Amino acid sequence: MWETILYFYGYLVFFYSLGLIVSYVLLLVLSFIHSRKYLKWTDDHICYAVENSPFAPGVSIVAPAYNEEKTIVENVSSLLQLDYPNFEVIIVNDGSKDRTLQILIEQFELEETPYEYVQRIHCKPFRRLFHSTNPKYKRLTVVDKVNGGTKADAVNAGLNVVQTPYFINTDVDCILSRDAIKQCIFPILQDSSIIAVSGTMSMSNGSISENGQLVDIRPSNKPLPLFQDLEYKRSFLVGKMGWSQINAMNNVSGGYGLFSTEVVLSAGGYASDSFAEDMDMITRMIGYCCEQKRPYRVVQIPHTCCWTEGPSTMKVLKRQRVRWGRGLMQHMIKHRYMLFNPKYKTLGLVTLPYTFIFEFLAPVIESTGLLMLIYLLFSHGINWNSFWILFAAIYLFSFLLSSFVIFYDYTAGGSYKNTWSYLKLLIASILEPIFYHPLLVVFSLIGYYNHLTKRAAVWGEMTRTGTTKKTS
Repeated sequence: MWETILYFYGYLVFFYSLGLIVSYVLLLVLSFIHSRKYLKWTDDHICYAVENSPFAPGVSIVAPAYNEEKTIVENVSSLLQLDYPNFEVIIVNDGSKDRTLQILIEQFELEETPYEYVQRIHCKPFRRLFHSTNPKYKRLTVVDKVNGGTKADAVNAGLNVVQTPYFINTDVDCILSRDAIKQCIFPILQDSSIIAVSGTMSMSNGSISENGQLVDIRPSNKPLPLFQDLEYKRSFLVGKMGWSQINAMNNVSGGYGLFSTEVVLSAGGYASDSFAEDMDMITRMIGYCCEQKRPYRVVQIPHTCCWTEGPSTMKVLKRQRVRWGRGLMQHMIKHRYMLFNPKYKTLGLVTLPYTFIFEFLAPVIESTGLLMLIYLLFSHGINWNSFWILFAAIYLFSFLLSSFVIFYDYTAGGSYKNTWSYLKLLIASILEPIFYHPLLVVFSLIGYYNHLTKRAAVWGEMTRTGTTKKTS
């Protein structure tokens, strides 16, 4: 009986691995096709087209802030420097316990403004609204509210103030490229059915910033941020670019994304109880459009719009990935009615089934496989010739996939200006499957366990998780 189970399990793992490899190859092809559409336009052409378009819509940048007194001035100044003809910056002070609000009032010459606050979507109580008396900061609005414990609640408070047709959801400590808004508005000018645009994100760990802008972009010398840099590039330049080609994206990162204000409000805003609020929001937006029989598209652009600091310590990385794992299980349970449901188009028939099989089940299958391997090792049931051939094939494919992403970013004139930076990523791609990936599997399983046992969640403060070297 046990031998029969092992026999069928072996075939299950074989076909599962084969399916995963085939899916990655398809995503590579789709991402290449999608990226070619954008490579024909230079950044100068995109910026010129947006600047001179009479249809360029207003955009609001919503950035929650909680206990950010050390960096808030530089961060807000950076957001105000963005190059777009019609935008505003809405900082949501989410009940900070330090001097964040007081520093904003002093540095940006804010005064309280009478405002008829209409709560279109649920969030913790609104306190005050501020505008600057200095014309230099006329684009800045600060919302003061009771702390809601989650970023989603703070973003909802900002959305209750937004009056523009589109908004950008970002973190106050993210660094945006000067042309970030233009890059995301450009596809909308071509297709009004687009409800969300995802800009490519990258790691800022190791880079040097000055006056809120990166002046020297380089990869981190620490292993954890370097692995995450590679992971981000693979996720955006292969995964999301590929899904975007067939309109099957179900996640726009909470670090940077542009959304239709009307669709987000109609879908109920961000879910404050979600551990994967970005994925949950896009899923509900698409669900709303499908139920209303409204045309929609969610697109990924190859331009790097945002740099964020990744966890540089094991403790912070674990906290982040446990939360992501918990959020993924919560998401799959909450939206299970969409699985294989033709009503929800590619989301229901392609993306969610893929997410369930190759992302949600992956940690379970990998950990079960490791237990099987240990059992076979002690029972002398391993065919070592076959084992090493399969191991080498899977390892080589993983390395080639990462190498393709690195090569693509290099040839497209992407993240870094020197060859050594890409060689560091190449070294990381060699070590990642052995040292980094197993950690993610363990953290995901802990997240699943925490959700099943309904363990109380500890929401980390919205502060930097690493350090960026800065010059004055």
